[in-house]
Amino acid sequence: MNITIVGLGVIGGSYALALKPLKKYRLFAIDKDEDTLRKAEKLGIIEKGYSLEDNVEEVIKNSDIIIISIYPSLVKSFIENNKAYFAKGTVITDATGVKGLFAQEIIKILPDGVDFIFAHPMAGREKKGLDYASAEVFKGANFIITPIDNNAISNLKLIENLAYEMGFSNVKYLGLKEHDNIIAYTSQLPHVLAVSLINSEALNEDTGKCIGDSYRDLTRIANINAELWSELFLGNKENLLKNIYAFEHEMKTIKEALIRDDKASLEEIFKKSTSRREKL
Repeated sequence: MNITIVGLGVIGGSYALALKPLKKYRLFAIDKDEDTLRKAEKLGIIEKGYSLEDNVEEVIKNSDIIIISIYPSLVKSFIENNKAYFAKGTVITDATGVKGLFAQEIIKILPDGVDFIFAHPMAGREKKGLDYASAEVFKGANFIITPIDNNAISNLKLIENLAYEMGFSNVKYLGLKEHDNIIAYTSQLPHVLAVSLINSEALNEDTGKCIGDSYRDLTRIANINAELWSELFLGNKENLLKNIYAFEHEMKTIKEALIRDDKASLEEIFKKSTSRREKL
């Protein structure tokens, strides 16, 4: 089975590294960066790479599965520019963190006989680029599939099995809107908190010498791909704002308890958070 990965960055590269040991797949890639493609070929991560400057018709026509791992704003244009090349029966999937940005538009322009299985690997790295890709990042992670009405059951199962083969431990099915709503809380809000936390202090040499695990863990994702996450935040603006308002309310509750020297209220807040965390 031929698999072509579009976008050989940290996530696309991790897909390739996770699929490489599975000998039943032949791996190809399309990327805008020639150096990345040549490096991936040299390392044996992919069989052959195609630049966007090349004629990609051949590799697309011969692909059984196409995995799109590029910025959300580029997904629609990739489909539009290459839809004449997709063979009947091709299964396309993606790895983007927000579906509302493009899903409905993709559904409208998708050629007959081509199935797009919207998906989201809940794993990643703070850095970008092939050099930071790793198959290990998927081990034990969650994988979300967001089916649409015209998806074939067999193709949904195909992508689900692919996720398990790459090392994901749990595959969850969510509607497109439900996905974006949940992701605003479980993924985007934590990034808001990490960025806000690390930007709220005048960092200096002493700060670096006084951090512990809590600060280190909370701010890990503040090392952020600015271009990508700006797209993701704005593309899911309403859901993210709703969660920011809810978080601000909880912060205000703690702040007011501090102002009142209200130890009992603080203890209740902490007991509630402990209980909720243990249930997860």
